[in-house]
Amino acid sequence: VNSDVGYATVGIDSLTFNGEKAYKCSVEGKTTRIYDLFFKVREDFQSWFTRDGLKPLKFYRHSIEGSYESRNTYIYDWKAAEPVIHADLYTSRVGAHTKEIPLTRCTFDLPALFYFARNMDFEVVEPGKKYPMTFAIDDEVYNVYFILYGPETIKVKGLGTVKTIKFAAKLLEGEVFKGDADMMIWVSDDKNRLPVYFEAPLLVGTATGRMTGCGGLKYPFTALV
Repeated sequence: VNSDVGYATVGIDSLTFNGEKAYKCSVEGKTTRIYDLFFKVREDFQSWFTRDGLKPLKFYRHSIEGSYESRNTYIYDWKAAEPVIHADLYTSRVGAHTKEIPLTRCTFDLPALFYFARNMDFEVVEPGKKYPMTFAIDDEVYNVYFILYGPETIKVKGLGTVKTIKFAAKLLEGEVFKGDADMMIWVSDDKNRLPVYFEAPLLVGTATGRMTGCGGLKYPFTALV
């Protein structure tokens, strides 16, 4: 189906979290009304992380994907003798439960991981090399990777011609995505590192996403030609 099946918004705010200067990233996604009839999706991700170092502090997720529902609430306990994530969890398959998830300095939730990746110094990243990433979701910690490919100028529908940096991220195999192929992501080649386009292989076909607009940027959007 070559049409828009859903949309998402991402916002970030500055605040204080338990006495620390922090950011709060909010991500909301949903299918359009017509596709709700076939497979309704509602995604609500909220992530709190420090402004200095982007260290995760708290994570909340509520996902509805067809008949499946999942809720996560993570508290990152960095002061414990052995750092741990205190996780309150619910899935429609398992029910409500709690778990303590091992925590390292390289463990993130998904929004925090993406902001950490956007703020890396790409000048010291070797193109074509696999770099490990670790993130937690539900009651598991997953080890994936990203690969930097380098500059590429692309045309984005509704946006225009954009100078970008292209990289790939490993997907987790499941009921939707193929596990033997990578998700391709293009971010703006400027200080904003805006995610302007992506392609993700599905079990049947490919999903693509494009940025349609932005506002409140810290830096000018100089990557737009």
